[in-house]
Amino acid sequence: MNVKLIQPRMIKRPMDTDLKLHMAPPLGLLTVAAVLRDSHSVTVENENIMPVHLDDSPDIVGLSITVDVLPRAIEIAKAYRKRGIPVVAGGIHITTAADTVPEDAFDALCIGAAEGTWPDIMRDLERGTLKKRYRCAGRLRSEDIVSPAYDMIAAQPYLYCNVVHTSRGCPFQCDFCYNSGREHQYVNRPIEDVLKDIRATGQRHILFIDDNFVGNRAWTMEFLKTIRPMKLMWNAAASINVAWDSELLDLMRDSGCRSLFIGFESIDPCSIGSVHKNQNRTSDYERAVNEIHSRGIMINASFVFGLDGDTPATFPATLDWIVKNRIETVTSHILTPYPGTVLYERMKAENRLLTDDLSKYNTANVVFKPKQLTPDELYRGYLWMYKQIYSLKNIIRRRPAARSQRATYWLFNLLYRKYGRFTDLLCRLITYERIGRLAQLLARYRKS
Repeated sequence: MNVKLIQPRMIKRPMDTDLKLHMAPPLGLLTVAAVLRDSHSVTVENENIMPVHLDDSPDIVGLSITVDVLPRAIEIAKAYRKRGIPVVAGGIHITTAADTVPEDAFDALCIGAAEGTWPDIMRDLERGTLKKRYRCAGRLRSEDIVSPAYDMIAAQPYLYCNVVHTSRGCPFQCDFCYNSGREHQYVNRPIEDVLKDIRATGQRHILFIDDNFVGNRAWTMEFLKTIRPMKLMWNAAASINVAWDSELLDLMRDSGCRSLFIGFESIDPCSIGSVHKNQNRTSDYERAVNEIHSRGIMINASFVFGLDGDTPATFPATLDWIVKNRIETVTSHILTPYPGTVLYERMKAENRLLTDDLSKYNTANVVFKPKQLTPDELYRGYLWMYKQIYSLKNIIRRRPAARSQRATYWLFNLLYRKYGRFTDLLCRLITYERIGRLAQLLARYRKS
């Protein structure tokens, strides 16, 4: 049968350029493709990089959905369903908040891992017995996880195709995160399967895109010892508790770690406590930064604004902390209660939700009533933070002390953030792939 898989277009935030849309291919849909392609004909379309063709006639359509693209996904589904083509919705929002999806929006919902649902969907479609819901039965076993179909990626539209996941989920369940939902799971993949994916990318610079690369210390230590002889360069996301493990940090450095995305979220302990991010101790943040920086590893710090302890003073205080500690890159968000999370349920019970327009649930809009800020103060503070962090003055003030990190630092801060629109124009002229490869080449430059 002919299966068409679609990634609906995301909604850019005010500070984003089209570089964000072209960052990396959709590994979730490529995993579905790998599950099905031995028995079916599969195509993948990513609306972030090309228009979706809605006038074709596949036997079934699959959509990968985050909360903010749900309205667009419903539009795409209507175009196919009016012609009698069944549409299945899956992805993180469906898995976490299936009960909030309009009953008549899709023919079927895929809840949980593709490996445990899509074979059943295709079997029932062939029999004419497609059900409304498919749920991955039991916990996903590591040996059942399927590698994405890397050979189906058209590289030119993407900055980076060197993306690999070593796990699913996260061992922590912070209130605002999808991992606090009822379908929460955490499982590491077999190391040999991850190595196969690294080889499939054909590159030595790897972006590990796990929710938490260090969620299982024993597995991570074994994996890092395995890849150390491969002379890779790699980046990943990790929880801040990695900073208290000198042995693990040393091995990360020695195996090629260049930067870590870390969810600091807030420098205020009351704000951290309000969302039960218990692994974060704000009093130890500076020591954590020093431990990571001392090993030549850069930090991409994530901050969330609008937490219950936040006031108008939170923004300048956070900026001062970021500059003082020379945090190399920063990703800021407005607190967003994703449906299906603990935070959403709490805010709904407290009557604090301001809108049910899910297209606004992209961490760039105020969709709830803050406790100590007005919605306007929160939104203006969020924009102010980006403007200040990526001002030329503060880019210069935040430059790494280690000269070996500066090529990558200038690359991101200037060409991606400060002058991203110019870089995007350049990408359109000579392809995103070539600019991405140039960026990786410059990242290898580590002058002592």
